[in-house]
Amino acid sequence: MSPLRWVALALLSWLALMPARAVAETATVTDVAGRQVSVAVPVRRVILGEGRQIHVTAALDRDDPFGRIVGWGEDFEKSDPDTHAAYVARFPQAATLPRFGSPSRGAFDIEKAISLQPDLVVLGAEMQRPAEEVRLVERLAAVGIPVVYVDFRHAPSRNTEPSLRLLGELFGKSEVAEALIAFRAAEIARVTERLAAAGPLTRPLVMLDRIPGYSDECCLSFGNENFGAMVAAAGGVNLGSELLPGTFGTINPETIIVRDPDVVIVTGGNWEALAPNGAWVGLGPGADLGKAREKLAALMARPAFRATKAVRTGRVHAIWHQFYTSPYQFVALQRIARWLHPRLFADLDPDDTLRRLHTRFLPIAYRPGYWIDIER
Repeated sequence: MSPLRWVALALLSWLALMPARAVAETATVTDVAGRQVSVAVPVRRVILGEGRQIHVTAALDRDDPFGRIVGWGEDFEKSDPDTHAAYVARFPQAATLPRFGSPSRGAFDIEKAISLQPDLVVLGAEMQRPAEEVRLVERLAAVGIPVVYVDFRHAPSRNTEPSLRLLGELFGKSEVAEALIAFRAAEIARVTERLAAAGPLTRPLVMLDRIPGYSDECCLSFGNENFGAMVAAAGGVNLGSELLPGTFGTINPETIIVRDPDVVIVTGGNWEALAPNGAWVGLGPGADLGKAREKLAALMARPAFRATKAVRTGRVHAIWHQFYTSPYQFVALQRIARWLHPRLFADLDPDDTLRRLHTRFLPIAYRPGYWIDIER
């Protein structure tokens, strides 16, 4: 694009947005990257850099979840097609929204974003470095479009509440955000407070097997954040926390054999669009759990797992991978707690928790299919 065309586009975008912003209040907020950003609130036109951020924004705008969304990431349809289909069935306009590639892959179309005249672009924290490489924030700022970073993936135990609170303020939905934060905290406390009251417990060693079957690689896992933090909070010892320096990494198969985990938890989802006919465990709303169990059993025949204590004793489970990038990880925490300490949490029903979450906050109906146990 020529410099003259760029300036003209910037000026037209700024003029088009002036009437709406003239009556809006300007708030200076701090995002999870520690950046102070001035935004005209409440925002009216929003681009979600990651489509799966709808898990958050739909809770804030339950009655009209796409009313202010003018574009979103293409990842939602590819990585979580079953939930995507549920939203499109309930809100057909979602199918016509412009889609964006990820800044992490250098595929975010800045010119298209500007043409949509958003007054906010929301990016995931993992997108910050690639966004900086292409000066995405500066180029959007030049035409008056602010960017904020949120995080439900890399350090969710630290960043989920601030991210919810930030979006609640920007959307003019702070009361809803605080209600969701309180719901989340209360459900987490049902695990952490009972563990604290129980006194010393044997903490099983857990191997988190991240998206096995998506590729032939073995064995992807989690460090001391995300699912790794959930295992610790649920009263277990995450093997990856001892070995991996970051949120994600790979554990050598020989290490798994030597450490002989007490429990194996596989993450799975519907990746037919990304890895057709793969060996992955298909989980998610409405999943075929019989087929998922067959795939889980086949994965446990791999050399790294087949002789482990977890497989010998039947303590092998699978859970929906997409909990790893949504504010609803507290449901996964409850499910993991029941797997690790079945007697202590015998009365804890994560299925009911997820159903109540949908009933109270979300605009789509709950359908089971988010976890399974291996058949003994």
